Amino acid sequence: MDYSKQHEIEVYLTEEQVNKRIAEIGAAITEKFQGESVYLICILKGSLFFTAELAKHIKLPTIIDFMSVSSYGSGTTSSGDIKIKKDLEEPIEGENVIIVEDIIDSGNTLSRLMKVFRARNPKTLTLCTLLDKPDRRVVDDVEVDYTGFVIPDEFVVGYGLDYDQQYRNLPYVGFIKNLE
Repeated sequence: MDYSKQHEIEVYLTEEQVNKRIAEIGAAITEKFQGESVYLICILKGSLFFTAELAKHIKLPTIIDFMSVSSYGSGTTSSGDIKIKKDLEEPIEGENVIIVEDIIDSGNTLSRLMKVFRARNPKTLTLCTLLDKPDRRVVDDVEVDYTGFVIPDEFVVGYGLDYDQQYRNLPYVGFIKNLE
């Protein structure tokens, strides 16, 4: 499908920039948890690309699990409510848990998820996001440990991020310029 006929997308972060930064985050995680294992929790669907690439750069025993939550629907702003559609398959008690997100804006989803995860008694709980929009934050209890890029308050797609389930497969992060 030729997406360019639907929306004009301006490249903001190239594939090379994104991959370089993910490698740096993977190295930092490897260093922090040296001699231990980590448990990556990929928040579906948007974090799939980021999690897969990040896992390649973590040089430790690594478990990957998935959780599916929804807070957007078909709109462009978070509704503030989350719905857990798919929970983890394995317990995380005593694990070095790293929550992997594609983007954090309002922080509502992560604020609620962090409480869920803390109640499951992980050894450590770390938050890692590819993109962060701190200008949109409405909660103050979300502390990001690893951030790929801080971005302006624009709607982004690509590298797992979507607009109404489209554009996830773009190998870069871009702004939709002609969004109605």
